[in-house]
Amino acid sequence: MVAAFENYLRSQTRLSEEDIQLVSSLPQTRTLRRNEPLLTAGEICRYKTFVVSGMLRIYSISDDGSEPILQFSPELNWSIDAESYDQQQPSRYHIAAVEPSEILLWSKPDFDRLLAELPALKKYSEQVISKNVYNARQRLLSALSASPEEKYDDFARNSPDLLARLPLRMIAAYLGMSLKTLTRIRRAQWAR
Repeated sequence: MVAAFENYLRSQTRLSEEDIQLVSSLPQTRTLRRNEPLLTAGEICRYKTFVVSGMLRIYSISDDGSEPILQFSPELNWSIDAESYDQQQPSRYHIAAVEPSEILLWSKPDFDRLLAELPALKKYSEQVISKNVYNARQRLLSALSASPEEKYDDFARNSPDLLARLPLRMIAAYLGMSLKTLTRIRRAQWAR
């Protein structure tokens, strides 16, 4: 599990081998079953999480029982409730495994120390945060202005690997539409 993470760091950062060994020596390893929670609303997010294999989702539970999904984190991606983690306050969100997943977990004190000691890791972390902000802004713009068909087309074009792995109900929850609407859109596309 750690070897895959070290290869990821080699390909994505300018960390030295010594620094890569330091970063990879600190996390806890954990295996999650499908649908197993990592974080439950009301808990404090105490870990930076890297998905080695599998996939996590960040979601909330609405009063009507629906589960709007904010983000999917497939393998070789980070997952965190940033607000809860940064401010060490109870989360409003849940994080759970979509499929069996292997993850690495760094405690906040350990990761903060790594960021202070390793400028290259801090720079990379800032790049990941910026990318997430850009993606969130694009997603918000789409949610506010795109039709359901445009949202689905964009998802299918930009995330074909996720499209094949996710149940339709989760895709619908991520796109902010009903399962009935998503099914109608897919049927219409197949009829073309």
